[in-house]
Amino acid sequence: MINSRADSHYRKAILTARSKDGDTMTNSNANIRVVVGMSGGVDSSVTALLLKQQGYDVIGIFMKNWDDTDEFGQCTAENDAEDVRRVCEQIGIPYYTVNFEKEYFDKVFTYFLDEYRHGRTPNPDVMCNREIKFGEFLQKALDLGADYLATGHYARVLHEDGKHTLLRGVDGNKDQTYFLNALNQEQLAKAMFPIGHLPKPEVRRIAEEAGLATAKKKDSTGVCFIGERNFKQFLSQYLPAQPGQMIDIRTGEVKGRHDGLMYYTLGQRQGLGIGGSGNGEPWFVAEKDLASNVLYVVQGDDHPSLYSTGLVASQVNWIEGDMPTEPIRCTAKFRYRQPDQGVTLQKNADGTVEVTFDVNQRAVTPGQAVVFYDGDICLGGGTIDIVHKLKV
Repeated sequence: MINSRADSHYRKAILTARSKDGDTMTNSNANIRVVVGMSGGVDSSVTALLLKQQGYDVIGIFMKNWDDTDEFGQCTAENDAEDVRRVCEQIGIPYYTVNFEKEYFDKVFTYFLDEYRHGRTPNPDVMCNREIKFGEFLQKALDLGADYLATGHYARVLHEDGKHTLLRGVDGNKDQTYFLNALNQEQLAKAMFPIGHLPKPEVRRIAEEAGLATAKKKDSTGVCFIGERNFKQFLSQYLPAQPGQMIDIRTGEVKGRHDGLMYYTLGQRQGLGIGGSGNGEPWFVAEKDLASNVLYVVQGDDHPSLYSTGLVASQVNWIEGDMPTEPIRCTAKFRYRQPDQGVTLQKNADGTVEVTFDVNQRAVTPGQAVVFYDGDICLGGGTIDIVHKLKV
């Protein structure tokens, strides 16, 4: 492992959090302008409140990234914008709305559709953070004279000796470094995460004590542009479905029909419509063959066909800069909130990274993010491109 730096970084990050994100107001902070990306939720509301209490020159900005006026289902953008207005007025800071609908569509949603078109399962939140929040939005903040961009992410950043280190949020249940793994040094240099040193219940308590309008607002979940909509119905508006055969990977027997490969992800159990057959155990998605439009399924959640020994990651971002060429021992996550898994990394000549698992992993999914850690330090990550299936 390369954990030798982790403990010292952790202690320094705590000191940084207390000095930058604590309750003490300093005169020097008044000369530092911080733009807060406000979503209308409690986390970004408390972010703005804490910065205001610490004496920073704070501006709240609501990003509108998706035009849902022509979509079915509930529209929440107007309600969220109104919550931002109410909170900013309570705190006593100026607020604005910026529109990044075109940029979001071009850089995030088009990528989202293209990945599904190629049979993969994308993670648009990673792309949104890199291209929109800490891309387009960061530039807008700098245009407004901001020194920093703050968000309500549960993460921490340590600025030390000209380097910028991304660290996990103190609340392990809420840590969001998985979604921030694609940020580079230039982006992190301008980033602030004021609630990263707080547990979620404490964030709620601060909001309630301050009487913020969002104190009891429910957390948002899922992909932002889908919201509470039915995923199949939403996706079918943009991509034509191609139904096909559902085949038992072990016997070659046709077990049923699928509605379109894009609707399924590896390891999925729900929605297959073939329960109760065979030995009575539940069925799971094992593979998707795009060329033949076949969905391969297996019976039993520990079937060897669900497991893999490693993967190849593409579009790898190494937060410190250049990734070492020698093998690296660290840990990794292949999905959000997964416990850390021991891995060995080896950078390939083409820039991809070979990731070998200490223990075989279940349902590793192409298109998802693989994120690397050294203790509390997020080293970076990439996109799962090729999965080395366990030979059975």
